[in-house]
Amino acid sequence: MGPVAVVNAPVLLPMPVRLNVKAVPGAKRDEIVGRLGDRLKVRVSAPPEGGKANEAICRLIAEALNIKPRDVRIVAGHSRAEKVVELDGPSPDQVHARLLG
Repeated sequence: MGPVAVVNAPVLLPMPVRLNVKAVPGAKRDEIVGRLGDRLKVRVSAPPEGGKANEAICRLIAEALNIKPRDVRIVAGHSRAEKVVELDGPSPDQVHARLLG
């Protein structure tokens, strides 16, 4: 066997999907309501204290997309109702079909 050529090709990783979310903490139940303008409206029963509502939002979105909760994170708006959530794994088409479709 002769010498082997090694090609250093860049590894293309999928880009995370960002989703604008309107959070309603302290609701009667956890649910994804649907579109609200350019945002996804999400209600969670957890209170907006100590990051509990943010954790509940991430869990709810992960469950709806059938991905792991660690693949969902809030990247902006940690202490506001308007949040930006970043998702690893699903394509924009999958997100649209499962959450906005």
